[in-house]
Amino acid sequence: MVMDVDVIFAGVPVSDFDAARAWYERFFGRPPDVVAHESEVMWRVTDRGWLYILRDPDRAGSSIVTMAVPDLDEAASALTARGVSPGAIEPEGDAGRKSVVADADGNSIALIEVAGDG
Repeated sequence: MVMDVDVIFAGVPVSDFDAARAWYERFFGRPPDVVAHESEVMWRVTDRGWLYILRDPDRAGSSIVTMAVPDLDEAASALTARGVSPGAIEPEGDAGRKSVVADADGNSIALIEVAGDG
């Protein structure tokens, strides 16, 4: 039996919530879509997908999140313009290309551009 999932939430624990919130606002180019409370905020990244940060110093730095974007060059340029330094764009085998960004805690956010079907 297949599990039905309606929405996915990816949580990213951070140690310095205020600094992380400011960084993620630059990353997404906007303030959070939802402020759950003073130590948790959320951004809607797709119709049914959310990324949220929360103050949790004991777990900070251990997250790995990957988001597919339609144009990796454009996404990397936009990040750079907002003061976020994306990693080098590297080929990912035959699958496409990838650039990894890390927040101040070392949480990893990979942006990928999936290769077309040809």
